[in-house]
Amino acid sequence: MTKTRVFISFDYDNDATLKNFLVGQSKLEDSPFYISDWSIKVASPGWKAEARRRIRASDVVAVICGQFTDAAIGVDIEVEIAREEGIPYFLLKGYASVPCVKPKAAKSADKLYKWTWENLKLLIGGAR
Repeated sequence: MTKTRVFISFDYDNDATLKNFLVGQSKLEDSPFYISDWSIKVASPGWKAEARRRIRASDVVAVICGQFTDAAIGVDIEVEIAREEGIPYFLLKGYASVPCVKPKAAKSADKLYKWTWENLKLLIGGAR
């Protein structure tokens, strides 16, 4: 089975644990996707170009949304880069029991999907 390459966009300051959960799911035996840990941990002068290179090398961008995603500038930039590069993205609700918000760069029509294993496999496969 050919696996889908996924870039994860997330609020580094508040939702790093969620990123780790998604990486863990990518390692499951029946996972249809894989993730290289492409997180840019330090904002350097060239981080946007590096993010663009990494997004361009992906098949899809999974945007994990938490309570403060609307204030995460890096997530906004990564969503904009994905659109500019023609890489599809989807918004994943990071928490079931707390309000989660879309990044400001998301379109109003972008749906915030419930994070379940079945939903994730469908979203990775293009069902959005």
